[in-house]
Amino acid sequence: MIKDPPSLRIRRNFPRPPAELVMAFAGAMTGHVVDAQGGSGALDWRIKPLGSGNHGFCGVALTCDCGPADNLALFAALDAAQPGDVIMAATGGHMGCAVAGDLLVGMASNCGVAAIVTDGAVRDISGILGVGLPVFCAGVCANSPARNGPGTVGRPIVLGGVAVTSGDIIVGDADGVVVVPIQQAAHVARQLAAVRSAEASLESEVKAGLRIPDFIVQLLLSDRVESLD
Repeated sequence: MIKDPPSLRIRRNFPRPPAELVMAFAGAMTGHVVDAQGGSGALDWRIKPLGSGNHGFCGVALTCDCGPADNLALFAALDAAQPGDVIMAATGGHMGCAVAGDLLVGMASNCGVAAIVTDGAVRDISGILGVGLPVFCAGVCANSPARNGPGTVGRPIVLGGVAVTSGDIIVGDADGVVVVPIQQAAHVARQLAAVRSAEASLESEVKAGLRIPDFIVQLLLSDRVESLD
């Protein structure tokens, strides 16, 4: 007889970025992080913070693949989570039921989790907002999930069209969520400092009345533009 597959596969020990590297992204705007890594890394636009406000966060990815209509792996991720982790819960984009509600979110907060991000739905809006933990999701659905598995924790997933590995750095704000692969995080952090400086300089010029930036003026005067009148 073929042996039944396990309900869960869990990897708890994976490479983690140094705390100081994670802190380099604290308070960063997701748009700046995207620019620092060449214009990509943001999850699907539909994954947004639940409720109004900024809900900004950054932390280390702990992945779980729940599959559709099940959240056993998300509960298992609570056991594997370390303080400051961001639980990235993949459902395959299933919107027929919630993958988490206010009680699970409350448990995650008790575990020191920094945020929960899912490509699926959640429920119990008022309760989740009362917990105060940032929750990013693709929508809201009152239907209940099963808790049977199969699922994985700590294994690579695809969430919101982006590959995510446990140990990646995750940044979120009102605009959405960005994934910084752990292998590229040090380089992106250096680029982020340059992006922040350039953005601050340009912002001050805009507030002082700038109408068109110099690089656009130079382009318009160059032979790369053909005048049609």
